[in-house]
Amino acid sequence: MMDIVVLDEPAVQQRLRYQDLIPAIADALAALSAGRVVQPVRAVLPVAPHHGFFAVMPAYAGALGAKLVTFYPQNVGIHTHHAVIVLFKAETGEPLAMMDGRLITEMRTAAASAVATQRLARADASVLAILGSGVQARSHLAALRLVRSFTDVRVWSPRNAPAFAQRHGVKAVASAADAVRGADVVVVATSATTPLLQGRWLSQGAHVNAVGATRPDWRELDDDLVTTARVFVDSREAALRESGDVIAARSEVTEIGAVVAGVHPGRRTPEEVTLFKSVGVAVEDVVAAALVLQRRTE
Repeated sequence: MMDIVVLDEPAVQQRLRYQDLIPAIADALAALSAGRVVQPVRAVLPVAPHHGFFAVMPAYAGALGAKLVTFYPQNVGIHTHHAVIVLFKAETGEPLAMMDGRLITEMRTAAASAVATQRLARADASVLAILGSGVQARSHLAALRLVRSFTDVRVWSPRNAPAFAQRHGVKAVASAADAVRGADVVVVATSATTPLLQGRWLSQGAHVNAVGATRPDWRELDDDLVTTARVFVDSREAALRESGDVIAARSEVTEIGAVVAGVHPGRRTPEEVTLFKSVGVAVEDVVAAALVLQRRTE
C-alpha cells in the first residue's frame, strides 16, 4: 500500500510558482488542443438551498487525477471557491496525493490568462486594467506582470478598489469605463452575471482576459465585444457549453492551445481586439497538482 501524500494550502503555496506554472499550463493547453488529453466537460451539481455549485473535473494527460470543487458566489468573509485535487498513479491506478485545490484554482486560472496574454496581447502593451479586486484580480496582476511590462495599472471594483490599489501599488479609478479606456490589456475578474465590460470602451488592439460568468445563462461581456473581438478559449467544447459570453458570440472560436502549438497564428493585426474567455478546465488543475507533487520530491 502506497503512502498518500496530503498537502494543505500552505504546503501547496511553498511549491507552486508562476514561473514554473505558466509554461506548464501552456503545454497542457497545447496538448488539449492536439487531442492528447482525455477530459470530459465538468459535471456540475447545483446546491440550490445554499446557492452553491459542486463540480467534478477529471483529466488524464500523463498525470491522472480529478478536482472536486465548490463555488458559492454569495459567500462573504470566506472564499467563494474551495477544492480538493486527487492524483493517481496512471500505470496502476493507485492513489498518490490529495491536496488543497483552492490556491491551485486561483493560480492556474491566472496562468492560463498569462499564456493567452503572452501570445495575443501586443508586444508593446503597457497599460493594464483590472475589473475586480478579489482573488483573481490579485493573481492576474502577479501572473500578467511576468509576461508584459506594465507601466500603468488601473483597478476598479464596486467596493474594494482603493484597498486593493494601496496594497498592490496600483491606481484605483472611479468606474469600469475609466479603467478600460486606453488600456492595452483588460482583465475581467468579478462575480458579474450580466454584462459589465462594454466593447465600445476598448481601444484598438486591446486584449481582454475574461474569467467569470461560467454558466450558460450568465454574461460579463456585452454583445458588442463578443461579436466583434476574435475569440479564443481554453476548451471549445467546454466554453460552448458553459460560457454565456461564448454562446452569444455566435462565431468561430479558437483554442489558445492551438496558438501555443503554432497551429493557429493568434493575433493577425495590431488593431484587432482579441478576447480570451476562460472557463477553467481539469487538465490545468491536474498538471498544476502534478507540478506541486514533483516539487515536493525534488
